[in-house]
Amino acid sequence: MARPQGALFGLNLLEKDGLGKKWGEAMDYLRWRRKFAKRLLQFKDKHRGEDCFIIGNGPSLKHMDLSPLRNYHSFGQNKIFLFDKVDLSLSYLVSVNQLVIEQSAREFEAMKCPVFLSYTAAKGVVAEQPNIQLLHTLNLWSFYEDICQPICEGNTVTFVSLQLAYYMGFSRVFLIGVDHSFKQTGQSHETQIYKGDDENHFHPDYFKGQQWQLADVYGSEVSYHLANYFYQKGGRQILDATLGGKLEVFPKLPFEDAVKMAKRKS
Repeated sequence: MARPQGALFGLNLLEKDGLGKKWGEAMDYLRWRRKFAKRLLQFKDKHRGEDCFIIGNGPSLKHMDLSPLRNYHSFGQNKIFLFDKVDLSLSYLVSVNQLVIEQSAREFEAMKCPVFLSYTAAKGVVAEQPNIQLLHTLNLWSFYEDICQPICEGNTVTFVSLQLAYYMGFSRVFLIGVDHSFKQTGQSHETQIYKGDDENHFHPDYFKGQQWQLADVYGSEVSYHLANYFYQKGGRQILDATLGGKLEVFPKLPFEDAVKMAKRKS
């Protein structure tokens, strides 16, 4: 009998690298699988054939009227809870960056919608409660259609949201706030203290005076191309309705047209 993918992941860690650090990672994976993976099954094809918006955190959000999003399924990401212009009535929230999770633990616990977090980053930081769903995000760089197995972070939380939307069965995804442009000096993934108002996000206090990791713009683009390939292969579509965004991977359209085109939530 063939081993399931999850079992192969745990065993391969041991077979490839032996004991030590990889042993700890394998045991950690098995704990996640026993305790949290089955909870994710409730989201399988939950929204088959429906549309959704994935909301980035770029400064372009400041210049958009997002009130129509209350009528649509939507994924918020990271510190979207700082957006105070309108009630977004989010369907889901996603965050996998360790620094963001540490800085936002209490806000995530207070969210009314399901919150998807990295298990590795959230364990011992965010309380285990019904609205918190934990993903295992240690895996090879690819697009994963089954979130009950380890998936890939792909250098951007939006890539994780795209994998979640695919698993849930959404047929069309509209991106907004994915500006794909950062004012930064240093190496990708380098941790720095953000000095002054945050110009890279929709709110000046987003990372102001806090640690953040510099964006990996090129690595994110590779992930977006992967997502685009899998969506097209599955007869689905990703459309970019970001205002003035610099991302050139997906077909673009104005936000107003996306709102007219998208199916409303029932």
